Amino acid sequence: MKKIIVPIDFSEHSEFALKAAAKLAKKFDAEILALHMLEMTDVMLTASEGVQDEKAIFFFKLAEQRFETFLKKDYLKALRLTPIIKHFKVFSEVNDVAEKHGADLVVMGSHGTSGVIELFVGSNTERVVRNADIPVLVVKKDLPSVDFKNAVLACDFSVDAVKPYINAVGMTQKLGGELHIVNVNLPNNSFKSSTEIEKQAINFFTKADGNLDKLKTVHYVSDYTVEEGILNFANKINADLVIVPTHGRKGLAHFIEGSVSEDVANHANLPVMTFKI
Repeated sequence: MKKIIVPIDFSEHSEFALKAAAKLAKKFDAEILALHMLEMTDVMLTASEGVQDEKAIFFFKLAEQRFETFLKKDYLKALRLTPIIKHFKVFSEVNDVAEKHGADLVVMGSHGTSGVIELFVGSNTERVVRNADIPVLVVKKDLPSVDFKNAVLACDFSVDAVKPYINAVGMTQKLGGELHIVNVNLPNNSFKSSTEIEKQAINFFTKADGNLDKLKTVHYVSDYTVEEGILNFANKINADLVIVPTHGRKGLAHFIEGSVSEDVANHANLPVMTFKI
């Protein structure tokens, strides 16, 4: 891990993300790319060229000054930090910045949701996760440590889940933690017998690893929704990280059934990391 992008909106939650990124940067000797999206309004974008340029320069300088003040943190000292200000209107373009700079991870702050869509939730967090080709770590509070010792990976043992599984194994190994794989069995039409699940798991690990060593790390749980099954299991084992695959641009997180990645990222108190399928 060499470069970490942190979208900054000057909120408390974006500072939580910046602190987490700083800890990861120290751990991996990585560079932090602090990114502020200077979101232009439709009025600005359709203004005459001279007015548009003048206002753009004004807002750019204002953001630059505020950015400089925001980044004067003791925990950032001695770290390699590159501030980036972009004139983008939407957060979906964070992936363009990641691709241009060869970033390995996006760390993003989120309020979570409880019936109200707030800044950096829903529209913005969803856009970043949906469009990011690299892993996205969503944090909602100040993390005392990024030594994720117990990570939970939700897996349905489908062919689509092979790539995010391999990436999650690699990331967990880098972080020095243990990966617990959870498969959630649902009632009604989604129900599978133990024999069916075990057969699917054997085929999955044979394809992904070429062996069945990871079978012993699988936990089978039953619940009413995939989200509840993942979060209840994570709480049970005192996990410090939840990992979920996402379909990205195909429609956020149609993993197993419904928008599981989105639901987990919005409702979990734990940090959530997403990997593109």
